Amino acid sequence: MILGLSYGFHDAGVTLLNDNKILFAAHAERYSKVKHDENLNTSIIQEALKYGEPSCIMYYENPWNKKLRQAFAGQWSDALRFIPSVKKQIRQVTGLSCPIFYADHHEAHAAAGFATSPFQSAAVVVVDAIGEWDTMSIWHASVEPEEDEIIYTKLWSNTYPHSIGLMYSAFTQRVGLKPLDEEYILMGMSAFGDGKLSSTIKSDLILDPWELKFTKNMHLGIENDYLKDSKDTDIAAGIQVLTEELLSNVFKRAKELTEEINVVFMGGVALNCVANRNIGKYFDNIWIMPNPGDAGSSLGAAAIAQGTKLDWKHPYLGTDIPGAYPVKRLVNYLKKNKIAGVASGRAEFGPRALGHRSLLADPRGIEIKDEVNKIKRRQLFRPFAPAILAEHVHDYFDMPVKWQDSPYMQVVATCRRPDEFPAIVHVDGTSRVQTVSKNDSPGFRKLLEAWYAETGCPMLLNTSLNIRGEPMVDDRSDADRFEAKYGVKVFS
Repeated sequence: MILGLSYGFHDAGVTLLNDNKILFAAHAERYSKVKHDENLNTSIIQEALKYGEPSCIMYYENPWNKKLRQAFAGQWSDALRFIPSVKKQIRQVTGLSCPIFYADHHEAHAAAGFATSPFQSAAVVVVDAIGEWDTMSIWHASVEPEEDEIIYTKLWSNTYPHSIGLMYSAFTQRVGLKPLDEEYILMGMSAFGDGKLSSTIKSDLILDPWELKFTKNMHLGIENDYLKDSKDTDIAAGIQVLTEELLSNVFKRAKELTEEINVVFMGGVALNCVANRNIGKYFDNIWIMPNPGDAGSSLGAAAIAQGTKLDWKHPYLGTDIPGAYPVKRLVNYLKKNKIAGVASGRAEFGPRALGHRSLLADPRGIEIKDEVNKIKRRQLFRPFAPAILAEHVHDYFDMPVKWQDSPYMQVVATCRRPDEFPAIVHVDGTSRVQTVSKNDSPGFRKLLEAWYAETGCPMLLNTSLNIRGEPMVDDRSDADRFEAKYGVKVFS
């Protein structure tokens, strides 16, 4: 068995593999109850070790290379904070004495994506804020047919401080949001603005859009008075448009370098579902593992040690709340009360609830969006996602080119009937779609089937079972607290 760990910056995660089987994968924050927790804790380690004891541990990056980059950047407090050594810290928190190895940060991202993908060969694009030194990288990954071994070849990379992810985080802070946390809110804000500022931002900040070179170190942020006479929504729209342009250049390069028809996209920037609608212009088949950020690299690190494709079936890999999925009770309650929570089965590995730790609602009511936002303590402009029976998606949504489905809420699509479903349509007419097929969660699939049979509506509003600033509900005691504190019935 192999234990993969990612921790020390943000969103710590743990994965346990047995050969090519994923036994357990989860986020540290769900156990510590600290949002985006960068640290491991004994609770998540104990939960993982219930499935077996590993013969080795893989850490998701090389701390010595990262220390060098932090020293280069003048981040002396960060460069010195891993003393005593990472290995000593790992032994303290895990209680294990097995060998510990280090991965490369971007290779761990790449492996988490390709090893779980349906492809035998693919271009792999990794775009995040920063790893050790790399901020963007393009790989070719393929399976050696005789040995079943995966070969990863890095074909191109861009290095610190030139970073699309750091740029996006800097602008997240510029509009008054929390970087490394609320980038998704910036993405939602962009629909309310005019993207014309993208040309100004590009002129000011981009030295070479093809080579992805910047005029300044975005790690230092952007001045608070930059574009001071512009609306935050227009700044958000401008940086979103520029980000999409720069990402298009990365994907064009990946196509030229690999000549592949398959692509895997990983790194935190892969969570930008608005930008993701453009990927199909360059590749026929697209895979984004549902946890493309650093927590998902715990799986990637373990996958590097394993060396072969993994038996990926679904992202429900965390804490288990046993029992049958409460289909009938949920349908009856939703028909009468419109909004309900569900905490059933194993928790999702990834930042998005996919039906096992979800707050669900009837998407047809004009008042539902505001009600759910109030429950979650979110800004009222924030959109919600529809979970829809996969066979109906093209009747209700105009999916982007080459996106036939979206099982993990990874792309936005224009709603064909926005007036009928106001709760799940953003101001620009799009929705972040989750398609649910017969191969996805059996319980959630049965719920949507039963809801459709009762109402004629093939979708439900689906958002994470948490409030702003808190991790998702994980176990039944969390669900009980949520139910009591926020007045929402949670079914298990």
